[in-house]
Amino acid sequence: MRENLRGMSPYGAPQLDVAVALNTNENTHPVPQPVVDAISERVSQAAGQLNRYPDREFTELRTALAGYLGHGLGAENLWAANGSNEILQQILQAFGGPGRSVLTFVPTYSMYPLLASGTGTEFIAGRRAEDFTLSAESAAAQVREHTPNVVFLCSPNNPTGTALGLDVVRAVYEAAAESDSMVIVDEAYAEFARFGTPSALTLLEGRPRLIVTRTMSKAFALAGARLGYFAAAPEVTDAIRLVRLPYHLSAVSQATALAALEHKDVLLSTVEDIKMQRDRIVDDLKRLGLAPAESDSNFVFYGGMADAQRMWQHLLDHGVLVRDVGIPGHLRVTAGTEDETTAFLTAVESYLQSA
Repeated sequence: MRENLRGMSPYGAPQLDVAVALNTNENTHPVPQPVVDAISERVSQAAGQLNRYPDREFTELRTALAGYLGHGLGAENLWAANGSNEILQQILQAFGGPGRSVLTFVPTYSMYPLLASGTGTEFIAGRRAEDFTLSAESAAAQVREHTPNVVFLCSPNNPTGTALGLDVVRAVYEAAAESDSMVIVDEAYAEFARFGTPSALTLLEGRPRLIVTRTMSKAFALAGARLGYFAAAPEVTDAIRLVRLPYHLSAVSQATALAALEHKDVLLSTVEDIKMQRDRIVDDLKRLGLAPAESDSNFVFYGGMADAQRMWQHLLDHGVLVRDVGIPGHLRVTAGTEDETTAFLTAVESYLQSA
């Protein structure tokens, strides 16, 4: 085994049989039946041609994704892969690698260092403020200090949940341009952002080293389909073609994603309900004396308990699984359905009464 992999632990959240699983930021609403039917029809059509390789360029899907995002994007600006994790891996294969580095600002998505190790890219852990925020000045200064080849900005940030201001993205891009670095804004939870929160998609024009990544795992409720994508300058998609595996996106994946995009209004109808439950969690945790962060995502990061591990176990004992993200004194909970949210809040209240 490569030396840089020795002693590492694989990515993974506990997969336990519980009544209410709120630990992996899935959309817990089931896929609506009309979408299930549409996917089944599309996949059935694709099944008759599985003896042939799929469209290597998945042009129809890239065109549909560009139409969904808008902002004047075309198929030439879009790329897709098996989940946003493969997207990020391909980016590091093309722009990272041995002798190169990637900078991000911790705490953030725990896959970033694993993706760096897997591609032989040096991982640089940048700093956030004590309240986990990141200012434009601090971020830009750290980019200039480390001169990485790649910068990952997670917005909304996982696990803390808040989106970055576009001033941060602009400042990082300007600092990164001094060393020809690529800047990736990971917007996996963008559809859940609070009203008025802008997307980094608005900054793409004139910034050829900027990439904005998205996923269909969260708002689209297609975590099991594994479909991630990015928007960037055409030169970036050309570069990724050099590292992608042949026919990497199966005909079944393409058919599923196309059916979902054709019914995006139905699929995304749960987003407002999820945001309502998220805000309910924030408000009720505050009422209970805890300290939740304001969230632009489908989860809430919170502290304020004396013993986070004890609370985690209490919730599990009451059939509710949340995420211990390894940050002392904090836990993270996915905003689920109304009933799931009620179960979580009831378990929290019972813990606080017994503590």
